[in-house]
Amino acid sequence: MAFARIVGAYHGDLVRVAYVVAGDEQLAQDAVQSAWSIAWRKLGSLRDPERLRSWLVSVAANEARQMLRGQHRRSVAEIRVGPPDDPEGDPSAEVDRLDLVNALHHLKPEDRTLLALRYVGGLDSTEIGTLLGMSPSGVRGHLSRLLERLRKDLRDG
Repeated sequence: MAFARIVGAYHGDLVRVAYVVAGDEQLAQDAVQSAWSIAWRKLGSLRDPERLRSWLVSVAANEARQMLRGQHRRSVAEIRVGPPDDPEGDPSAEVDRLDLVNALHHLKPEDRTLLALRYVGGLDSTEIGTLLGMSPSGVRGHLSRLLERLRKDLRDG
């Protein structure tokens, strides 16, 4: 019952992080499914319960990276064909989203993982550094360079 509450509380976060890393909805879902299996087996080894969320997010990101390595990556985001969610909405918002998705696809999976942990998972540089074996200042510097690269890609694209 307790594990079901954990899944209910964090499943959405894990899916969002895995999606940013993998860039594919189905791959993200598969990665999260695998992450929950790992979490079930290894939950007892978590020493600090306060780190549960960051640990789970990290497991999902790692699983997404592993699955991505095993598949051929697409270089362009697909556009779904179907009725718009908001007929009164601005179609340029979808163009902006696709530009961002395509710019993210040009990054290495490790770089997308770093961005996902910070901006989707909401982890701070100390938590990310602990998870990835980096110093907090190294995390901040790497994130700064990644954001500048994305800004440039989006301006030039």
